[in-house]
Amino acid sequence: MIKIADLPNTIPIFPLPGALLLPRAKLPLHIFEPCYLQMLEDALKTRERVIGMMQPNGGRSGDGSGLYGVGCAGRVTQFSETEDGRYFITLCGISRYHLKTEVEGFTPYRRCVVDWSGFETDLGRTETDEGFDRATMMALLGRYMDARGLSTDWGALEEAGDELLVNSLSMLLDFEPEDKQALLEASSLTARRKTLVTLLEFALRGGSLEEKLQ
Repeated sequence: MIKIADLPNTIPIFPLPGALLLPRAKLPLHIFEPCYLQMLEDALKTRERVIGMMQPNGGRSGDGSGLYGVGCAGRVTQFSETEDGRYFITLCGISRYHLKTEVEGFTPYRRCVVDWSGFETDLGRTETDEGFDRATMMALLGRYMDARGLSTDWGALEEAGDELLVNSLSMLLDFEPEDKQALLEASSLTARRKTLVTLLEFALRGGSLEEKLQ
């Protein structure tokens, strides 16, 4: 089992709006920009092979970083190169972190000093949600998908465990970046599930972000 002491204090950062990574979940990425190709090459040379996913916040943080204060790091577990030099990779979520400071240097990509404390449960076992009503969640999801003309593999969703289901929906559904951030920063699987339900309900009602926050 990975411990906080095993994680590096400085990690490469990949800012990507709407891209959410959660602990123990997998995020496929297409890497093609030269700076991020260099980031991937450098990450693969390290023992940890860690890349930190973060969402830009439109400059609202006030610290000049242009990033939200919490991200999630993943380990590169799969990668394949195309003939023209692009990469398709898979990040497996390890742990969330707090952004502390950005490191000035000569890399074409951003690197930040991060603090892993406060997210010890991310490194533990699969979370459970004792209050999870799967039937109600699936019915709500069905209404959401129908309203948007979307389809999904319902069999795979039915077979998924509670954490995998909630986290996969949080990552895959088309929510606004600030909503994705709220899902990321949820303190527990139960809190994330409740946030997810709220987002689905407001989406069906046509509610605004301001209404969600009230």
